Amino acid sequence: MLRSILLAAALVFTPLLVSAEEVPLGDDGLHKPEWLNDTFLDMREDLADAQAQGKRLAIIVEQRGCIYCDQMHNEIFPIPEINGILNDEFYFVQINMFGDLEITDFDGEVLSERNMIKKWGVFFTPTILFIDDEITDSADASEAIVAVMPGAFGKFMTLNMLNWVLLEGYNTDEHFQKYHARMLETQLDR
Repeated sequence: MLRSILLAAALVFTPLLVSAEEVPLGDDGLHKPEWLNDTFLDMREDLADAQAQGKRLAIIVEQRGCIYCDQMHNEIFPIPEINGILNDEFYFVQINMFGDLEITDFDGEVLSERNMIKKWGVFFTPTILFIDDEITDSADASEAIVAVMPGAFGKFMTLNMLNWVLLEGYNTDEHFQKYHARMLETQLDR
């Protein structure tokens, strides 16, 4: 009897003791997943590098201590299907919402991270900005954004947003919410 109780207790509590490996934090307090690119934060160069690799440029805006950033990095982004897309299809650049590193925008303007975020009108973390592949020399990032993911979302919303951007759904008549609802029906049936 005691043996059965101990075995049952082990089965219940062992999963609580085993946690997934957390994404490491950098000196700036931001998560540093393997799919993140360390760049000079020149958006024109980042777009060229993304295109040279056959990937879509995406900018992720985060801040130190962001519980929603932590949730995305440790619960949603590691899901194999999502992680594969992040690694294979996107070229991610990270910006610290309150950072002081200099960023060169597509239009050539150079500002600190915190001031560039104001220029681009970003208010939440995490926010992912998906950038168009074709940008005029006079456009800034706010004019080059084709889709925005403002905040932490669950598995299917994140997966569907990534796929919708890759399919260039923003160039169709199907709004993302309609696409997501249509895809969710099939995903929940699996």
